[in-house]
Amino acid sequence: MSADAGSVTKAGVRPAEPVRAERSLGSRLAGWVSGGAVRVFLIVVGLFWLVPTIGLLLASLRSPEDMAVDGWWTVFTEPSELTFGAYRTLLENDDITASLLNTVYITVPATVLVVVIGALAGYAFAWMDFPGRDWWFLAVVGLLVVPVQVALIPIAELFGTLGIFGSLTGVVVFHVGFGLPFAVFLLRNFFAEIPKELLEAARLDGAGELRLFVRVVMPLAGPAVAALGIFQFLWVWNDMLVALIFTDSGSQPITVALQTQVRQFGNNIDVLAPGAFISMVVPLVVFFAFQRQFVSGVMAGAVK
Repeated sequence: MSADAGSVTKAGVRPAEPVRAERSLGSRLAGWVSGGAVRVFLIVVGLFWLVPTIGLLLASLRSPEDMAVDGWWTVFTEPSELTFGAYRTLLENDDITASLLNTVYITVPATVLVVVIGALAGYAFAWMDFPGRDWWFLAVVGLLVVPVQVALIPIAELFGTLGIFGSLTGVVVFHVGFGLPFAVFLLRNFFAEIPKELLEAARLDGAGELRLFVRVVMPLAGPAVAALGIFQFLWVWNDMLVALIFTDSGSQPITVALQTQVRQFGNNIDVLAPGAFISMVVPLVVFFAFQRQFVSGVMAGAVK
């Protein structure tokens, strides 16, 4: 037997090479999709998605005279057109600045209340026994499919009776009411995945339900709470339908104020562009700041 036949067995027979299984069409497509070409394609798509935002930013940094002549892309050849004059004009517009404050006054309480109440209710549905718990949870899940448009007229009549129609309080209450079903559903599923042994150990150490919720459950619920907070914040900040119906001239948010300004587009384009960019960039900053917690929270609370 020659020295270079190291792979030959003692019987002088070379072992058969393993037969490589033929890849299916689905596996080949999956391998191609996960390749670098698709990643480059997705990056290009993402850049195209950002073009309107970039265009709005550059338009907000141009004077009304320049915007009346040509498009925002001319700033790449004539950067001297960039100016912050439109933002100074925006800050001098009482209607826009008041609407920005109203948006904050609506969004922050509506988000905080939904997170707090939804977390308490989600914990109760997950780990507390009370009569009709499962039926109550099914009712909450059923509310997820109720469209907002169905409740606009009856709730408007109710708010008129209570004297809160046209006020910031009425808008906040509406957003809290329609945000709670999703909040309870998401957080209940997340809390149900917490190991039961962990909660029992805390109870053996003398922790009551409130202390258990604050000291044990909530620190573990960071991703789910962040996801819920982003969902609620984006929905309330960008809402215009509810604000158009339940606010008046003194309580309207930025979305309604910009819609009102559009009617006089030829006279106040220097206010529309920076106002629209501020209205757009705030949700983008919030989302990108918490996007990792957003993704992990949605995946954690999606299934039991």
